[in-house]
Amino acid sequence: MTQLHQPTLPVVAFIGAGPGAAEHLTLGAYRAMQEADVVIHDRLVGDEVLALIPATALRVDAGKEGFGPTTPQSAINATLVAHAMTGARVVRLKGGDCGIFGRLDEEMDALTDAGITFRILPGLTSATVAAAQIGQSLTKRGRNASLRILTGHDMAGFAEQDWRGMARPGEVAAIYMGKKSARFIQGRLMMHGTAPGTDVTIVENVSRPDQRIIGTTLAHLPEAIAICDGPAVILFGLAPRAARHSLSHLKEA
Repeated sequence: MTQLHQPTLPVVAFIGAGPGAAEHLTLGAYRAMQEADVVIHDRLVGDEVLALIPATALRVDAGKEGFGPTTPQSAINATLVAHAMTGARVVRLKGGDCGIFGRLDEEMDALTDAGITFRILPGLTSATVAAAQIGQSLTKRGRNASLRILTGHDMAGFAEQDWRGMARPGEVAAIYMGKKSARFIQGRLMMHGTAPGTDVTIVENVSRPDQRIIGTTLAHLPEAIAICDGPAVILFGLAPRAARHSLSHLKEA
């Protein structure tokens, strides 16, 4: 008896593009991009990565901007399903790691509801690359045994966090989407006992040609981040290694 096999529906590849530079793209992500018929990408995907999309692939800009122009999530979901249902090899290209504040679950649910399978190729998130850019590690023996990755705002507004836990000496956190909520974050932390002189580093446009590193303290966080025009990650509890080195020399002198 002949057994009939149901045709396999197309597989969508969710890819984390890293924060900007092409050197942070994984080999698996690069290969998937080269095989793609359609690439649906976010605004935060770096130009170096976009340049790797084959000329034969259809590029669809599904950009979002916090407090600015945006493509509705429902429209992105519909576009993703529509292209996948044609049989095209679809890549959904997200800045950073697609599973960290990337609304990945909503898009996976849309595909699942349509009977479309998918795979996930994680990418380097901004926090890990930003820490590397300032010469620091995100965890260190004797300093912090945990790492917090937070968002500055959520669907309800400014996001509440475990401020008391963060106020403990030695805590380290990477705060995404914190430009608009910087004064709120500062106030909450200081209200729960965080020292105003706690190190904070802002890395704007992580790994891109116009990257900027701003070393500051919690006391000056709102003023320091106000000069940033591009996307920025706030590294709470960390200072650039160069700044720490200079301070140690001053203390010795």
